Amino acid sequence: MNQWKEKIIGIFNATVSLTPGEQESLAEGWHTKPSLKRNDFLIRKDETETNLFYIISGSLRIYYPVNDDEICVGFAYDHNLICSYPSFIRQQPSAYYIQALSACEIAAIARKDFYALFDRFPKIERAWRMLQEEALVGKIERETELLTFTPEERYNRLMSRSPHIFRIIPRKYIASYLRMTPETLSRIRPS
Repeated sequence: MNQWKEKIIGIFNATVSLTPGEQESLAEGWHTKPSLKRNDFLIRKDETETNLFYIISGSLRIYYPVNDDEICVGFAYDHNLICSYPSFIRQQPSAYYIQALSACEIAAIARKDFYALFDRFPKIERAWRMLQEEALVGKIERETELLTFTPEERYNRLMSRSPHIFRIIPRKYIASYLRMTPETLSRIRPS
């Protein structure tokens, strides 16, 4: 089995212990996609998401276009799952873009194949639900941070949660994610 498929199984096994047969079935649905070059789009606004993606290597940003600006709302990098989640769930056009910040190797599973696994393997569905519950908790914590924390507190929380981001994501996107100017981030961040 490919090493990256083992990593995908590991993501699901972290929440629910899957049997060897469940692991094999989960791994079978994933296939590599053409690599993305820097600035390529995984999905664009108004496209409908039909795949769940796993990042073998590389980094991406999730952003909303707002007037003449872009607001970064998230990142994904090596060994993360990503998709335009509202579009994936509802099968409606995406409200945002997912763009490569570096060259990316990715794998994907089609939505229909992924959901078919739920019917055959309730433990895979339970693992996915538990992963989504953790993601929801993270989103609530992030919303609370944005609404109630100072810029310094937001920076410190990101540093304690994901210090590696500062090595792989350009600072202008981190500043946007933290809802501050690049100058404010430079002032807060120790040299």
